Amino acid sequence: MNTAAYLRRLGLPGLLGAPVSAENLRTLHVAHVERVAYEVLEIWLGRPTTVDPAESAGRVIRGRGGYCYHLNGAFSGLLRALGYDVTRHVGGAQLRGGEPGVTANHLVLTARGLPSDGNPGGEWMVDVGLGDGLHEPLPLVAGSYRQGPFTYGLRPSEVAPAGWRFDHDPSGSFVGMDFGPAPTDMSAFVSMHEHLTTSPASGFVRIAVVQRRDGSGADILRGLELRRVGAGAHTIVLDTARDYFAALADVFALPLDDVSEEEKEKLWGKIHDAHEAWLAGGPA
Repeated sequence: MNTAAYLRRLGLPGLLGAPVSAENLRTLHVAHVERVAYEVLEIWLGRPTTVDPAESAGRVIRGRGGYCYHLNGAFSGLLRALGYDVTRHVGGAQLRGGEPGVTANHLVLTARGLPSDGNPGGEWMVDVGLGDGLHEPLPLVAGSYRQGPFTYGLRPSEVAPAGWRFDHDPSGSFVGMDFGPAPTDMSAFVSMHEHLTTSPASGFVRIAVVQRRDGSGADILRGLELRRVGAGAHTIVLDTARDYFAALADVFALPLDDVSEEEKEKLWGKIHDAHEAWLAGGPA
């Protein structure tokens, strides 16, 4: 991993060689969710990806994002390179209408050895791959936490022995997420990654999702519907390719410099057709 290039991507070149601390962890986390979009456009572009953190980090450095395996995988590599004690865990995000479980559809991180005034134990839940989820790390302590317009809960998991349950705000895009205490390597996510990126039943295959979190809310693009949650809340439909790609660049910092004009034309066609099918009551 090119650590210096990664930090430049986050706008934090001065943190190369900086002390390992809770405050610097927070700074890194906030910069990541604000500058690196949660996005599944590689699926819609027909570009296979892996869960390898080095590959994911390279894509982030080149100006793209990804979903949880990519974002948290890459971020864990960056944090380790900077000297942080970080562990990867198998998690399970609970969608609306679903049941809680540690299904490996989510990768979550914890960091330790970073005491602060509000967290003397020094353990943290770290997650830059929840889309409209965390803006900054959470103390790994049961309680209720307010971040911008969202209120989160953290408590012992009822489905993962000795694990944790993250409860999203009721307005969030999912219900919550459970994760177990054991460390894992990225091989635990290979099978589910294959399903999420190729199966017709996958939400990522059915809907082109892009999300970005900031201190006052979240921007969410599902197909052609762009919604702002929190400060300045609104919903608009992006009717033209020009508006769609302008929103990617301006709202989500995704200029798609690595995508040719021909690929963009095909991408727009697929997303537009899916949106029209949804309006007509089809499977999208």
